[in-house]
Amino acid sequence: MTDSTEIIARHYQTGEGHQVIYSGGVIESVNPAEAPEDTWYGPGIFDPQVNGYAGIDFQKDGLRAEDLHKASSGLKTDGCPRWLLTLITDDFNKLIARLTHLKRLRDADPLLRRAIAGWHVEGPFLSTEPGFRGAHDNEAMRDPTTADIERIRETLAGDAVLLTFAPEREGAIAAIKRAAELGMRVSLGHCNPSPQNLTEAKNAGATGFTHLANACPQELDRHDNFLWRVLDSGDLTCGLIPDQIHVRPMPFRIFHRVLGAENIYYTTDAMSAAGAPPGRYTVGRLDIEVGEDQIVRQPGKTNLAGSALRPFQGVQRVAEMLGKPWQEVWDGFSVRPAKFMGIHHELTPGLTTPLCKITTDPTGKLTGVEAL
Repeated sequence: MTDSTEIIARHYQTGEGHQVIYSGGVIESVNPAEAPEDTWYGPGIFDPQVNGYAGIDFQKDGLRAEDLHKASSGLKTDGCPRWLLTLITDDFNKLIARLTHLKRLRDADPLLRRAIAGWHVEGPFLSTEPGFRGAHDNEAMRDPTTADIERIRETLAGDAVLLTFAPEREGAIAAIKRAAELGMRVSLGHCNPSPQNLTEAKNAGATGFTHLANACPQELDRHDNFLWRVLDSGDLTCGLIPDQIHVRPMPFRIFHRVLGAENIYYTTDAMSAAGAPPGRYTVGRLDIEVGEDQIVRQPGKTNLAGSALRPFQGVQRVAEMLGKPWQEVWDGFSVRPAKFMGIHHELTPGLTTPLCKITTDPTGKLTGVEAL
């Protein structure tokens, strides 16, 4: 975008009416103005875990720039102009080759550079235990080495990178420490860590937990399980998938009371079926099916295999589950995940900020978004 765009809308937090002049991703000026009751503006949704979108599976080899544009356009339509492209467990050499190819496409394209803020590498350094590994390929799992971490850093140069680890794996603590030294964010996930594992991982530089309450067995010890350990340990910024499927409303509210909203961010964990009709899709080598209920499963199986949640739907469902106005939960899907990654995403004149125009119905309920 090179031409200036004028927005007359209400600030998403204060409700004050403003005239916002926006150009090339930068807020040029903000001035008082009379604004409609149903039109708002805020920072665009920022999603740190997008595995695919609009029918495009990022785990496939040979993706083209047009494929990334299709996914990016779908995300932007649904309120998310900025996100981390996420790759899941695979043979490590194949994973590096895929990252190399996708980074080359991103770096060569101005629109993709604005959309893809960085990378989330979720695996192969995860738990092999049933339930904890989720839909990840058990045969491709491996223990991490510091050389692996250095190779990821070299491949992705100075980009923002989020790595998800199971801290109980052999070599994980040294790898976490090296990742933190190299400026990458480290999140724990798909794991069954002991209290000692958690303490050692945090001391080594881990600061987050990937989609808490997802990637766990149906049955857990009621007295001692990884959820209680994570909640008890503190000091981790935890992601939640607010589709009302991965985390149901009651535990969702409990997590907020225990952790505090400031220590939680939201993610869709979207895969190729998100932003697309119900049907058959893929996540890497897995065939999956999605119905009208947006539940993603492998055919014939009951375990979840990703999410078909659209970003703006996520905001709606967070507000519904917490019983709060959308304005109070918006930052959890925008400013907080970006801050967790060390990325500026607040409404600051003169700085690059993806902007979102938001509409509401007469009751104040969020009805639509338009990322600019």
